[in-house]
This record gives sequence, structure tokens and C-alpha cells, in this order.
Amino acid sequence: MTESGTQTPHAPLTRSPLLQMQDIGISFGGVPALRSANLSVAAGEVHALIGQNGAGKSTMIKILTGAYRRGSGSVRFEGREVDFRTPKQAREAGISTIYQEINLVPFRSVAENIFLGREPRRFGLIDWRAVQQRAAALLDSFGLQIDVKKPVGRYSTAIQQMVALARAVSSDAKMVIMDESTSSLDEREVELLFTVVRKLRDDGRAVIFVSHRLDELYALCDRVTVMRDGQTVAQSAMAEMDKLQLVTTMLGRTLAAVVHEDAAAREANLARRGKQAIAATHLSAHPKVSDVSLEVHAGEAVGLAGLLGSGRTETMRLMFGADPLEQGSLSIGGETVALKSPQDAIARGLAYLTEDRKAEGIVPELSVRDNLTLVCLRTLAKNGVVDVKKQQVIVDRFIASLGIKLRSADQPIRELSGGNQQKVLLARWLAAEPSLLLLDEPTRGIDVGAKADVAKIVRELRDAGLAVLLSASELEELTAVADRAVVIRDGRTVAELNGADMSETAIMDAIAYGSEGQSQLVEAAQTAHIEDALEGDRHGA
Repeated sequence: MTESGTQTPHAPLTRSPLLQMQDIGISFGGVPALRSANLSVAAGEVHALIGQNGAGKSTMIKILTGAYRRGSGSVRFEGREVDFRTPKQAREAGISTIYQEINLVPFRSVAENIFLGREPRRFGLIDWRAVQQRAAALLDSFGLQIDVKKPVGRYSTAIQQMVALARAVSSDAKMVIMDESTSSLDEREVELLFTVVRKLRDDGRAVIFVSHRLDELYALCDRVTVMRDGQTVAQSAMAEMDKLQLVTTMLGRTLAAVVHEDAAAREANLARRGKQAIAATHLSAHPKVSDVSLEVHAGEAVGLAGLLGSGRTETMRLMFGADPLEQGSLSIGGETVALKSPQDAIARGLAYLTEDRKAEGIVPELSVRDNLTLVCLRTLAKNGVVDVKKQQVIVDRFIASLGIKLRSADQPIRELSGGNQQKVLLARWLAAEPSLLLLDEPTRGIDVGAKADVAKIVRELRDAGLAVLLSASELEELTAVADRAVVIRDGRTVAELNGADMSETAIMDAIAYGSEGQSQLVEAAQTAHIEDALEGDRHGA
């Protein structure tokens, strides 16, 4: 068994590699992105490719799949030298990629998506019966029985991921690359997807698995390649590298920068916090929010905890005026307000970083410069014309202060790594000089190093006097940043924890039991706080 308690991966394989990328190098604008990077993957294994954002993982994948041309080095696939000029050539050779943003046609049926462009024909016409029968049989082999005639967009993200896998299998893919494929799935959906991935492995296919979730790597992967600063810094059997080694290798340093603040530090932060920035009282909006109350003060970070579907995101949307409030009240700076729209919220000093940066955050074709200054354009414009010098001052300031890694502020934001995209979105709101920052899953889909960067930035903003409300699924991240935790279950506030009472275990107890047995929480939390501190020490504190 692995640390996560799920199925143990296969033992490391020693046979000849299906894929061998050797001494790969590439530069953009004279800046090296990869330097003598290596990757070796065998058939019949799940291979983890990990590293911080900007380490070179995506660039390696793009070179392998023909999206980029390498500057140096060699790529061998199935024993022969290859140089794919286009992604189509890579697919035809048997390499299929499934990205975090699933590339399916939502209004087309499941069956159509699986065989799109490769439909079986009869007498020159598409044989729709054969399309549906083959699609159903393929999904059935995954243990999935669904209506293949329904539009794929009506199914959950997990089902869509498996449809994408089925499409790869139907094209006789010998290698499947999965890039952050679990970032939007819950635990049950992840295990369902892993069952299919293990079947692909057992059928002799190679899977390259890119993920920032360490437990998933140990649950699924056989071997691992670690990249840092454009180079391969480690290749190992997964079982031979523990979590501490793995993260330290990725970061190139110890984990002291991401260790939890202790109870005394939290108490000190609470003691010096400022005036109440916002108070939500008995918020209600059917069906997700029924009775949520919380408050956030200047100079403090409050964590919003709860399971998926508990109402965390919906609560934040109500507080930002994005959804109509049915009952309850909001006060900002001590004044009761009625926020009719996000524009009202922004005018009151609120900022909201949504959980889905792709759909609701970045404008992918616009430059980093334009994305960063999107919210504050009015203050930069005179007679409808943007003052480019003022804009550049803001852009340069936040690129430096947030440590955004990029070639140029004029490059499209879609070219940046996930962590750097998130920093640009954070900078966008900070440029508007808010008094309250709402952060919904700010580290979703980014790696360990970028998570540490975001946590550091949030703490610095709090220390500078900003009020922060942070929602996070991963309790370790929440307790690393928050001074207090407000726990929501089934759309209701069920607990508030702070100081020595706040720990991952105490939060989980509150999620599980709500307001019942609250008298037991403090004692349990104090014990758990010690355990969590020791756990933090074991992982590099």
C-alpha cells in the first residue's frame, strides 16, 4: 500500500524504453527553456513527470508532441529517431495527449467525440451504428456504462476525462500523456479515473502523468522524472523516493518556506488585526447556501473550509455580488450594503480571484500586460486612451514583487505556466488596490513550489493590512496561511477555529460532525495541533 492507502503501483520496469528523450535543449528569445533535459519511459508503466511551474515539463511535452521544434538533442520512439513537426504527426505515431482543459466537443455525443475524424464507414457513408457500438464496447472495457448517444458536455468532468482516454485508446495510442487531468475531480472521480489508467498500463501502454498532487503520484506512478530550471535533476523508481526527497529535489531547497505558522504566531496575528472589513450575516441563496455567517478583519487571513459542494464558492460569489442574495445581509467597513453586481463590489474595495482561471480568469490571447491591467484600465485611461507609461510602471512593479516568470510582458498569457498565470491574475486585482481579497482555490492546478509562492504572497498581503478570505480544498494549504478557519457544511456555518484550536484534524472533525460535539473539538484540536506540527517537521520544517 502507498501512503495514501490506495493500490500499490507496479515495480519499476527495466526493459528497453518506449520513449527516450536525450539532451534536449531549446531557447526562446535567447533564453534557455531546456538544457540537456532527459526523459525515458517504458511501455507498461505510469511515469510521473514533475517539477515546479516553469521547470520545463510543458516544454518537454510540446517538443515530444510536435508543438515545438527542439534546438538540440534527440528523441527516439519505439526504437527509432523521430522529429515530429506537428501534433498530428505525433498522434499518427501513437502519442496522445489529454490536457487539463479537456479537448472535447461538448454538444457532440460521446460516441462522436471518441471517433471524431476516424468514423467507421460503410459504402462511403459514416456507419453511426458501428460508431455507437464500438464506443459503448470501449467504455464498457473501462467498466463504464453510459449512454454514448448523449452529448458529452452533459457528463461530469471525470466521465469526460475517460471519454478522452477512450479516444486515445481507439486511435491505437501507444503512449498517453495526462497533463493535470485530476485537478478538477473529487476523490471518488480520481479513483475511477485511476482504475482506467491502471488498465491502460496493464494493457502495455505507457502513461506520462503530470500532477502536482503528491499522494496521487505515489498511488499511481511506477517511476518519476523530476525537472528543475529546464534540466532533469532526478530519475527514480517512485518507491525509492519519499515525499520529502521528492519535494526537496523539485525545489532545490528545504521546505522551511512552506511550513505552518504555529499557534502562537496565529494568536499574535489575531491580536494585531485591524477593523472589521466585511461581515456576512445569515447569508442564504437556494440551493447551495442556507445560513452562512462570517467576518474578516483588516490584516487577517480567514480560511473557508468545507467539502466539495459545501457552498464555499457560492458564498464567495454572494459576497462579491456575482449571484443574488435571497436572505441575510452584508456590511463593509461597518456599513450595510446591497451588492447588485461585481462592479458594486469592486467599487467597495472587493477583489475576487475565482477558482477556474481558464474559464473565468485569463484572456488567453491577450498579453500578460493587458491581462494584468484589465481591472484598472479606467484609472490608466484618459479620453479613452491608455497611458502606456503608467501601465508599464504597474506591470513592472507586480512582475517584480510577485516573482512572475516570463519572457516579456507582451507575450500571450496562455504561454505562461499555471502558477505564473495565477500570479498575473492576483496582480490584476492587487493593481486595483482592494481592501478585501476573496481567493477561491488559488493554488488549484499549480505545483508545490508555486503553491509556496502563493502562500508567501498571501501572508505578505495580510501583514500589509489587507483582509483575505481564502477557500481551499487542501487543508494543509489553508492552515499554512489562515489565522482563523470558518467551516461550512451543507451551506451552513458549523464551526469557527483559531489559534491552538485550529488544525487539519480539528477542521475535518468540524466538517464531519458540524456543531454536534463542539465541546470535544478544542481538546482534540490541541492534540492534533501537536501532531500536525510534528508532521510538518517530518516533511521538512
